[in-house]
Amino acid sequence: MTATKALSSLARRHKILTAVVMGSAMFAGAAEHDASAEYKQAYFGELHLHTSYSLDAYIGGTRLTPSMAYRFAKGEAMSVNGQPHSIGRPLDFAAVTDHAEYLGEMQATQVAATPGYDNEKLDELRNLSSYEEQEAWFLREVVANSRGGRPKHTAFYPGELAEKSAWQLMIDTANAHYEPGSFTTLIAYEWSSAPQGGNMHRNVIFRDDKVPALPFSSIDSPDEEDLWAWMGEQEALGSTLLAIPHNSNASKGFMFEPVDNSGDPIDAEYARLRSHFEPLIEMMQIKGNSEVHRKFWPADEFADFENGDSIQTHSERRFEKSGFVRAAVIEGLGYEQSLGINPYKLGFVGGTDSHNGTPSDVAEDSYVGSHGAADGSVERRQVEDIPGWILARESSPGSITGVYATANTREDIYDALRARETFVTSGPRIKPRFYGGASLPVDPRDAGELVARGYADGQPMGSTLSALSKAPVFYVHAMKDPEGANLDRIQIVKGWVDAEGVTRERIYDVAVSDDRPINDDGRCTVTVGNTVDLATATYANTIGASELMARWSDPDFDPAQPALYYTRTLEIPTPRWTSYDAVRFGKALLDDVPSTIQERAWSSPIWYVP
Repeated sequence: MTATKALSSLARRHKILTAVVMGSAMFAGAAEHDASAEYKQAYFGELHLHTSYSLDAYIGGTRLTPSMAYRFAKGEAMSVNGQPHSIGRPLDFAAVTDHAEYLGEMQATQVAATPGYDNEKLDELRNLSSYEEQEAWFLREVVANSRGGRPKHTAFYPGELAEKSAWQLMIDTANAHYEPGSFTTLIAYEWSSAPQGGNMHRNVIFRDDKVPALPFSSIDSPDEEDLWAWMGEQEALGSTLLAIPHNSNASKGFMFEPVDNSGDPIDAEYARLRSHFEPLIEMMQIKGNSEVHRKFWPADEFADFENGDSIQTHSERRFEKSGFVRAAVIEGLGYEQSLGINPYKLGFVGGTDSHNGTPSDVAEDSYVGSHGAADGSVERRQVEDIPGWILARESSPGSITGVYATANTREDIYDALRARETFVTSGPRIKPRFYGGASLPVDPRDAGELVARGYADGQPMGSTLSALSKAPVFYVHAMKDPEGANLDRIQIVKGWVDAEGVTRERIYDVAVSDDRPINDDGRCTVTVGNTVDLATATYANTIGASELMARWSDPDFDPAQPALYYTRTLEIPTPRWTSYDAVRFGKALLDDVPSTIQERAWSSPIWYVP
């Protein structure tokens, strides 16, 4: 990808490094694991959400404000597509990530006292009455502008004062809803660059309320290296922040290119900056699963999961293997060998990207769409698309982030994110645990002992092991969602770089339910079964397990080879949201999308460096 530059590559990086050194140590916040923190709890939350302060959400009919979104996250019912709707179970934390682009326009649209409120275009926007009008207005006034090589302010931009007012509202709202120990709000926004239609968006998350007067948008620059330069400046001014790339499956392969935005091969400086500012990656959202795709991983029998193929029918997008997370994190091992640092040392998180203002509205059995009028009725969900992105029936309710932290505060949640002690689920509140070490000598008797020994004698997900003389030992554990389906299995996905510098991978089944055998090759080939009744969209927890646990050591470990390991925990089959829709509204099952799915959870990796 080639993008217009605000700075030369050399000048940009000098600016970033200067700002970081002035502000704090390069890796401030990435604290080493504290072995005394064995009582860390799992907290669930949303890191990717749009409200009426995102223009594309407002135009689709969303009127939930940031305050309403936080109230929804706490369990309060809100009107969604004209009907009362609630999340069911409150979240532990949430971040509203409205687009930085057009914040001023949205303030002027919704607050009459704002300069520009009477602009003719904003008056049109407020009075669009049909979905067809909304879509045409969006394509004309937004898409043509935002997905070009150099986005710019709209003709109806009301000025910096309106932008600052909107950003201040987001800050004040997050602060007002922050309840330390009970509910955490993270001040955040989305930087929405899409050069040539390739998704390069990032969600920028702040640790506290030491934030700039204005966010940096793709109108300031569509180049992520310029975003990092700005982030470095904010660090120098006292802010603590990170960025989360998302939806890499739709990036046209740009997200993990082997070159920087000047077209030069990635070097150590680029890798260091990217690793510092972007320690995480969004694994899954409404627009599909970015772990793997069945086309590129035919040997992975679980790769056919929320693949979102119709993304490729918009903006000339085509899936590339290099745009998926598993390929990227394994490729990062090679960069660490050649450059001395890994630009893709990424912990795993999730989100929805809902444009309804409804954080973590991920339950399959109560899904009401994600993009206002575009998929707000069962008829539209079955046959229409989410404009510019994906067929509605191929979309997913999204995913949810989990972190292990000592307390539910901004500092603790953010520090868990920075340390990559994170996991992501496709919706259910599964709790996976994953520890590795040189010596985890005994099979734990129960989950409590596993956690205590895991922290005392090993390292948790997101950590790095180094210079081992023998194979590392891993503890894995997962608890089912207490309101959800039983578990099928826990897998460990291993990636490594061989002696010839070739990236490789292998999957091991390390804990399986129902006494099914694991073969000598580390795989269980006996399926868990399927209890789903499609006529009623129900299932029975008569198969699977409520809890799985194992101690496992890599049988093919080579102490000279860099490697990474992450876990993937699978539920038994359950109805997909399209099947719940069909039963609830008396519709026929769709024959071109799966009727059942196996929901799952991914832990962040544990890395091994020789």
